[in-house]
Amino acid sequence: MTSPQDQAAEQQAILDGHPRRWAILGVMVFSLLIVVLDNSVLNVALRSIQEELNATQAQLEWAVNSYTLVFAGMLFTWGVLGDRYGRKLILIIGMACFGLSSALCAFASTPNQLIGYRALMGFVGAAVLPVTLAIVTNVFPPAERGRAIGVWAGSTGLAVAVGPILGGVLLEHFWWGSVFLINVPVAIVAVTSVALLVPESKDGSPLPIDPVGVVLSLLGIVLLVYGIIQGGNLNDWWNVEVTGSIVGGIALLALFAFIERRSTHPSLDITLFKDARFSASTAAITLAFFALFGAVFFLSFYLQYVKGYSPLQAGLRLIPTALGLAIFAPLSEKFVKLVGIRAVVATGLCLVSLTFLGIQFIEVGSPYWKLAICQAMLGCGMGLTVAPSTNAFMSVLPRDKTASGSAVTNAFRQIGGALGVAILGSVLASSYRAQITPALSKLPKDVANVAAESLGSTLQIVKANPGLPDAQAVVTAALDAYVNALHSATLVASFSAFIGAIVAFKWLPAKPPQPSEPVESTH
Repeated sequence: MTSPQDQAAEQQAILDGHPRRWAILGVMVFSLLIVVLDNSVLNVALRSIQEELNATQAQLEWAVNSYTLVFAGMLFTWGVLGDRYGRKLILIIGMACFGLSSALCAFASTPNQLIGYRALMGFVGAAVLPVTLAIVTNVFPPAERGRAIGVWAGSTGLAVAVGPILGGVLLEHFWWGSVFLINVPVAIVAVTSVALLVPESKDGSPLPIDPVGVVLSLLGIVLLVYGIIQGGNLNDWWNVEVTGSIVGGIALLALFAFIERRSTHPSLDITLFKDARFSASTAAITLAFFALFGAVFFLSFYLQYVKGYSPLQAGLRLIPTALGLAIFAPLSEKFVKLVGIRAVVATGLCLVSLTFLGIQFIEVGSPYWKLAICQAMLGCGMGLTVAPSTNAFMSVLPRDKTASGSAVTNAFRQIGGALGVAILGSVLASSYRAQITPALSKLPKDVANVAAESLGSTLQIVKANPGLPDAQAVVTAALDAYVNALHSATLVASFSAFIGAIVAFKWLPAKPPQPSEPVESTH
């Protein structure tokens, strides 16, 4: 039994924080960069993958979402494993396996192979996010925790900035697989740093693993997203395959919620949502990432296909979003102290919403500075949203449940992003197909069907068949159709962010969140 003196010493250690906490934060940020960097690098490589692997628009969406969905589904399990066996150990295992699976992706020879290896990356990459946040929360005292989480969250902005540039440089000199192969040396450095600097921590009474919940949630969300992507790809939402997948996915998710509510060790702890801070912050982050992931996905095509930029040029032109996020995420804590978390998060989401309204004025021939302003607003809005919302839900959790508890909201972040790519991508695909079809009427039916799948498909068909009737007119119509479809998708993104702002303003606390009382933890 712990003596009063030992308890007092542990409480004082919690208040003082770990002596190497700032170095540990640096290692956690570097570790997180591996996971976040992967998606941001991939965005500028999508055109190269589409052309070299002959991938369809739907396959490109799955190349993004196979990673994201499995990542989201495994967050809770890895969080529990971190609480049970040690967060340092799980972090090392996750990063080492992430490096290996990245190498497999680099040498994929078909779109379906790439999708499968990306799913494997998501499976092991999910170990990184919950335990890095749990370690940061564990080593920092309550007084410094908000700033530390702000730096941790702001590192995503650094990844968004570095990723496209790094991807562009690699694609200028190497094949598309290099954007995955670069993860291998980064993973080696991260594993070594964690082994040398990070202390082990775990939960004295960890939760059991919930395999039924994991399987049901994964199957449900995959079916739902598959139906949404297919609906946009076919432009037929009443197709049996589409409606069956969507209805089946919703049914499985409903069964998942029913079982989790009655489980003694649920993957999704329903009781957490009784706290308004947790529910509202989770909703805010989910809707923000819904808009962000979808936007970055289709803006990369706009920059490369419509504006004609190379991968490196496109990567450089994504920097305003990253800089805004990286700058405003750490500063958000000061704004919260001045005006309260409710005002800061609601303002951030309003900026995100206004960003997508601004994109309604972007046309084929628009100068880049118009898009740059929108991107900067998006980054600032995300910076004001992510860190305060993250701190709000972490303040609800007991100190020794941070890995498994934070996994819940991080899962919703990833699911929001996956739904953003799926739903906004489907809106864009449906709108594009409807608008480009009349311009393809003079082409053979089978060729026209392939060309209507996406802007990339249209341009590839024209390039491969220069003798097609009215080839230049088809290209012009394709660019106009894509931009109009972009407007439709960004309207949906704007609406989702505005709903998030309403939720934040109504249910987030006006005052900064107070950290939960520290409880006994095993270090």
